Amino acid sequence: MKDKIIVAVAGMPGSGKAAFRRVLTKMCYHTVTMGDVIREEAKIRNLEPTPENLGTLMLNLRAADGPAAIAKRCIPKLEKATERIVGVDGIRSLPEVNLFKTHFPKFVLVALHASPKTRYQRLFRRKRSDDPQDWETFMERDLRELGVGMGDVIATADHMIVNEGTFTKLNTRIKQVLKEILEG
Repeated sequence: MKDKIIVAVAGMPGSGKAAFRRVLTKMCYHTVTMGDVIREEAKIRNLEPTPENLGTLMLNLRAADGPAAIAKRCIPKLEKATERIVGVDGIRSLPEVNLFKTHFPKFVLVALHASPKTRYQRLFRRKRSDDPQDWETFMERDLRELGVGMGDVIATADHMIVNEGTFTKLNTRIKQVLKEILEG
């Protein structure tokens, strides 16, 4: 579908990407989560989904298949989606952005930002298997994310949402940004 709009979201762990994905889902849009691609690969390889294992696997996939390795695995999923608007959660590098732009001319990048303290508290409360259990692990994960180019992606986003407030404020802002994208 040539009119397909890809709305990609990027942000450091705990910045609110899942909330963005939930808003898209409630609006009946399909989303592809890049982290799920890594979790699926970990399952195939019988790796426990710990922060260390998933981080190492992400780096290994990129080393073997290039910096856009995860994006390459997402493209077939995006192409199969029948909706006019499809979300992508978890962009981490400019090569991924560029690959998506090559395949989907109507590509829009939204970045979410929250302070490290706020993000750590959210992740600690969330308690997903790959969430850090201490500040040191949290910082290691942040540095790994920044090391693959997350900062560049956030800095070059088409839209920026600062997420330091309530879920209600975040949901309102996400809907505003999506309306801007759809009207633009």
